[in-house]
Amino acid sequence: MRSLKEAAVVGNDDDSNNEPGGKVVTPLQFMVVLGFIAFWSIVLAIFARRMLDLPTGPVRLLLSGAVGVAASAVAFGQRMQGQSWPFILLWVGIGVLSAMGVLIVSELIASIGARPRPMHWYRAYRRWRQRTRRYSQISRIAVRHGLGAYFFRRRSRATHGRAELARRLRLALEDAGVAFVKFGQILSTRHDLLPPEFINELSRLRSQVPPVEWEQIESMLADEVGAPVSEVFAVVDHVPLAAASIGQVHRARLRSGEPVVVKLQRPGIRPIVEGDLDITRRLARALHRRGDWARSIGVRELADGFAEALREELDFTVEARNMTAVAAARSYDQVTMPRVYPGLCTSRVLVMDFLDGLPLEQAAPIIEEHGLDRTELARTLLHTLLTQIMLDGVFLADPHPGNLMLLRDGRLGLLDFGSVGRLDTNMRIVLQRLLLAVDTADPTALTDALLDIVDRPEDIDEVALERAIGRFMTRHLGPGLPVDVEMFADLFRLISRHGIAVPPELAAVFRALATLEGTLAQLAPGFQIVDESRAFATSHLQYAALRGTLRENAVAEFAKLLPLIRRLPRRLDRLTSALEHGRLSIGTRPFADDRDRRHVTHLVHQSLFTLLATATGITAAILLGTTGGPQVAPDISLFQLIAYSLLIVSGALTLRVLTSILRDR
Repeated sequence: MRSLKEAAVVGNDDDSNNEPGGKVVTPLQFMVVLGFIAFWSIVLAIFARRMLDLPTGPVRLLLSGAVGVAASAVAFGQRMQGQSWPFILLWVGIGVLSAMGVLIVSELIASIGARPRPMHWYRAYRRWRQRTRRYSQISRIAVRHGLGAYFFRRRSRATHGRAELARRLRLALEDAGVAFVKFGQILSTRHDLLPPEFINELSRLRSQVPPVEWEQIESMLADEVGAPVSEVFAVVDHVPLAAASIGQVHRARLRSGEPVVVKLQRPGIRPIVEGDLDITRRLARALHRRGDWARSIGVRELADGFAEALREELDFTVEARNMTAVAAARSYDQVTMPRVYPGLCTSRVLVMDFLDGLPLEQAAPIIEEHGLDRTELARTLLHTLLTQIMLDGVFLADPHPGNLMLLRDGRLGLLDFGSVGRLDTNMRIVLQRLLLAVDTADPTALTDALLDIVDRPEDIDEVALERAIGRFMTRHLGPGLPVDVEMFADLFRLISRHGIAVPPELAAVFRALATLEGTLAQLAPGFQIVDESRAFATSHLQYAALRGTLRENAVAEFAKLLPLIRRLPRRLDRLTSALEHGRLSIGTRPFADDRDRRHVTHLVHQSLFTLLATATGITAAILLGTTGGPQVAPDISLFQLIAYSLLIVSGALTLRVLTSILRDR
């Protein structure tokens, strides 16, 4: 039996050059043909990109050109062997149209104007794979705690009552990890979003976890401070004072003798939190796009604010700056904060003074030893937080009992500034107006203050909102009625029903006040936080508004207006003179702004492309239905050839319009 090589040689010798199939293609001829195909692919791809005015990367460019050449070869390969000249334009048009289609499809997969690279694809694949594993893990946790019906949108949602559902949600969040525990803690303060059953259950979330062994974090501490631990610290207690989901705290002593505490971040926690934050923000964006209720409560802004706050907690240098900012804003006689050591602080290590005392919830021995008045301690703590909120604009956002201490000398200590709220001047002024409106029970002033502090919807009914707030004040601020922070939760729910989203800054303020109310209830049972807040408003805010803020604002505004006041008489004289002599005229330039001109030009171009695509398509349909005419091929007339060409032009113009629409989106 002859080999394949011998058979091929014999076949070539036998057939000689009588049939085309028997010709031997030399390597040079093959390279020439391959080079022509590659050259023509690039030409088609570049022409298609120019037609669409679409930036694209080399991979998609070459792919579109190859598809264009293949499509034109398949469509007209047989006919090109005969009479080819009438079909050259159609061959080119089919290739360009196919290349344009590939570019459009690729833009539907990738974003407009994006230029993906292989490494980007690989990294995106790795992130997708990590998210998928995390999604699967969260799904299993939800199913294990009986939340599968709610998680997968099944119809059996009413199988549990609210209290049982809230308990299952809390347990699922605890199992899901750090980010979800933190998110549940924030949700537990949003009385405007969740029913009381969920608020009560989520308030029980704690991030206490088993501590990391000292051997696992000693090397990390040495790397962060840039020296062996024994060279920086005289002694470090290997047993932590406290351990949470993000970090743990150890007592230590510097070489210079100062007692300090060292806060260390748990190893490997950052990638886990970043992955969970990515999932949280993706879910929030999906809800924002698909649900009106999600947009009305600002779920995307809530997730973004949560992600930003948690990232700040992961960076201990932010906490160090927060402590410095709060301490520098104002000094207090009865309240102290630990001093930080900037030279020893990094993103994963925080070194600060050791405060000798007990957590507020365990401070009964110190109170009895010094004979302290619990009510006075509660008043001092409340006035400190209100001063930070209303006057300084930087405040401790999580004043729970674990973050507050009573020192051995009877002073109060503030800890854990990883979560700090910030308010600009305008927000503080509006908050002062809101608190004063509550103090005077003025529904009009309260409505105006709320509308100045939130994003005002276009279709809001201000009269109905003011009436609802008036009824709210009658229910909560009448004579003899008990007043607490739950009143503000009812107020938030009221404004949410009117389609108003509560800003994250305002939510942080009342989250801090709600947390502080629980703390003060433990410290001094029966303490009326709202009554004390109204007294604070009366004694501090009105005085500041009348004596300080009003005078300073008036002087500042007058200084700004003084140059205008000086020029005003001359301008009035010119205006009245022109009016007297009939020379007063008004001129406008509607398209003076280059952005307006570009926008109008874009609309005109898009309209013209649409009209041309429609006209060429209709003309092609009419010509295809016309019989007769000169024949350019045995089965195609000149009218049909023109119709096919016009169809290609119509398709190209349509793709151009679609590209413009996608780019606008």
